[in-house]
Amino acid sequence: MRWFALGSLYIALSGCSGEPEDTESGQSTAPPESSAPGEATFAPDEPTELWFVELERAPAASGGARAASKRGLLDEHRERFRQAAVERGLRYKQRFSFDGLWNGLSVRVAREGAAALVDMPGVKAVYPVLPVELDVAPAAAAIAPDLAVAGEMSGADRVRRDLGVTGEDIRVGVIDSGVDYHHPDLGGCFGPGCRVAFGYDFVGDDFVSGDAGKQPAPDGDPDDCLGHGTHVAGIIGANGIVQGVAPDVTFGAYRVFGCRGGSRADIILKAMERAADDGMDVVNISIGTPFQWPDYPTATAANELVARGVVVVASIGNSGEKGLWSAGAPGVGEAVIGTASVDSARVTRLSFTVAPGDVAIGYTRAVGSPPAPLSGSAPLARTGTLTSARDCCAALPAGSLAGKIALVRRGGCPFPEKAARAQAAGAVGVVLYNDRAGEMNPSVEGDTAITIPVVGIALADGELLNARLDAGAVTHRWTNQAVAAQNGTAGLVSRFSSYGLSAALSFKPDLAAPGGSIYSTVPLERGAYDTLSGTSMASPHVAGAVALLLGARPELQAERVRDVLQNSAVPGPWSGDPGGGVPESAHRQGAGMIRVDRAIRATTVISPGKLALGESEAGPVARTLTLENTSWNDVTYDLSHAPAACATGGDHWAPRSATAGAASVDFSAASVTVPARGSATVSVTVRASSALADGGLFGGYVVFTPRGGASDATLRVPYAGFKGDYQSVPVLKPSGQGAPWLGKMSGERVTPQPGGGTFTLASSDIPYVMVHLDHGAERLTMDIVEASTGKAWGRALELSHVGQSSSATAVTRYGWKGTTKLDGRSVVVPDGDYLIKLRALRALGDPGNDAHWETWTSPKITVDRP
Repeated sequence: MRWFALGSLYIALSGCSGEPEDTESGQSTAPPESSAPGEATFAPDEPTELWFVELERAPAASGGARAASKRGLLDEHRERFRQAAVERGLRYKQRFSFDGLWNGLSVRVAREGAAALVDMPGVKAVYPVLPVELDVAPAAAAIAPDLAVAGEMSGADRVRRDLGVTGEDIRVGVIDSGVDYHHPDLGGCFGPGCRVAFGYDFVGDDFVSGDAGKQPAPDGDPDDCLGHGTHVAGIIGANGIVQGVAPDVTFGAYRVFGCRGGSRADIILKAMERAADDGMDVVNISIGTPFQWPDYPTATAANELVARGVVVVASIGNSGEKGLWSAGAPGVGEAVIGTASVDSARVTRLSFTVAPGDVAIGYTRAVGSPPAPLSGSAPLARTGTLTSARDCCAALPAGSLAGKIALVRRGGCPFPEKAARAQAAGAVGVVLYNDRAGEMNPSVEGDTAITIPVVGIALADGELLNARLDAGAVTHRWTNQAVAAQNGTAGLVSRFSSYGLSAALSFKPDLAAPGGSIYSTVPLERGAYDTLSGTSMASPHVAGAVALLLGARPELQAERVRDVLQNSAVPGPWSGDPGGGVPESAHRQGAGMIRVDRAIRATTVISPGKLALGESEAGPVARTLTLENTSWNDVTYDLSHAPAACATGGDHWAPRSATAGAASVDFSAASVTVPARGSATVSVTVRASSALADGGLFGGYVVFTPRGGASDATLRVPYAGFKGDYQSVPVLKPSGQGAPWLGKMSGERVTPQPGGGTFTLASSDIPYVMVHLDHGAERLTMDIVEASTGKAWGRALELSHVGQSSSATAVTRYGWKGTTKLDGRSVVVPDGDYLIKLRALRALGDPGNDAHWETWTSPKITVDRP
């Protein structure tokens, strides 16, 4: 059995999620719950935790008598689990049961019962049910079809124009916030014969993440009131003012977010099972839980979906500014196409003008703000100056902004607070300007509903408006006009796009697609069209491209689709020197920009389509590549190597890249001839460079150039690896007030107890261990030992595959309630003096090798119950 949690442990925020105490990582939620006979209910104030419980048998095969027989066995296992829970007094409430893609349950248990889950008969592993995020970064509103530009970048426009392939008869499932099927670009109706022909709503409009009073209300209507899913669907297949990548696909809409957002991983997994049952050919999941290992349930379920013949495409995440290893689940799944984002070629924004002078200024609509009107004027008034450090961070006089547009500088407090204060003072709109060079993408989602338009502008435009106000009165006027500009970062990996590799050193992301500044559909009540940025937008580009590929090459199996797309992808340039001819790091862009036109024309496929080389400690790595030629002619390829930029080691929270330190690649032959309708193999040996510091990531592309063929018939296989000994990467690196440290609750905060402390174990008076994981942990344990004698009193915690903390200072608190597991039985530790020994096994470490473990011992803890 692989243990995930053990012992009487209280883990702050959301079970064993590893969520940081000092950062936001999405809201929690309470998905649909169902009670089975013998299951407990809980008092409203009873503390509970949410868990995936994986059972030992594999999930049932889809369809047929054999599947029915296997499901019968799975039902027996569930009944055995239920009966054992009754016998042991374990109180739980079932949320979902899974048997199609993943075998197990998601349950809500009382906090004191969570430790017992791993000891239940038939249990294989236990995982926390984590919150999930929409992988979107807000961008400017727009009225020009930027999606057309993105189609040129991916080759989708050529496929539609030259081949007439549009995705007809291909079913694409969208697991998201639903789809506004009323939108004319998406067909205008829902049900058989409509573009959105399949779907289900798992949550309902009023579902609010983290609000126990807003429980889910599932139904059959997957309409979208949040907007994200409609934007994603438009990228995949809108057909109207916006034309998506594959404008004739049939949609399945699986709604997992309410009108205000927030969901949980078990809801996503349930939606995946529904998509499989509805016969989807492709499933897009622009949703992620960052910093996850590839064995998280949503990732493994997605793998199973691919094994059933469904191509799964998922966003890799928007945690790029948090450094390496930030890729999220389900995108880190081994068989999933995890997608990175590149910036689109053009940025188009709606504008307002200011008088005198009628100067036009392009703006970004803030997330959580209603759309700005397309006409109307009001006086412009500022609440601070260019030097204000905390502009609009204190309450404003009542009525001081009545009927005015407020000009507010960024900084000092969150955007939602600034907008709420301006709104309370009577403002009819807010213009936020940056306090640093460049654009910004504000969000005003918060506790106060913002009912006035809020937009963001660049620092230079804020300086211009301040100068105009210095000279006299200024009138602000909303317009329906757009300002357009070429994007200076076009074709480069978007700054927000998450880095790989995964903590297991698997190759992620897999591919890149346009995701920065993408124009697409949104619900009609939200203005019908908008421009958003995020890996959420890149993933549907790939999903649409897969629909085109399957339409043109229906013989392709789901497992081969990623290889074909990776072979034909074109690596983008390194952002450190875009004109220097060096590709961007493979751990940032995967195989590179999708080129679906080249994928369709390709007659040779190389597998595997990517090479994850692991750590270089053991020396050069040799791999065999197989080339299969489906054409009626022999083809000869010359082999070469294109090294990409490396991550140079050092602080992985702020990674640096360089061209120095590139690996070298040797081939078993300089060329390879693949016979008509046949196959051939070639061996490649990759050797890490001594010029690259240990702890760095290296990568590049093995290039296959056809003799006498067109240059666009060149094929590539990306590779990536870790330089040095991977088990040298520390996990318990001191951070966040020197974590790990012992803490005690004081009011609503945990305060350090460097000299130890006395705890009654009543309510929140328990010892907390504050932990910062500087890298993913293979295993994390906490043992209780007697302070004076060292006598072992059992284990209070054992976690498997824990993702790193979400920032360089973030910590998670683990509270001990006074019981442990010892020799397979639960033990109530008596009053006395104890130490907590925290141990972390480094990623991919050998549990039998002491050198792979890190240990921290707490100050003395005195347990003195009342």
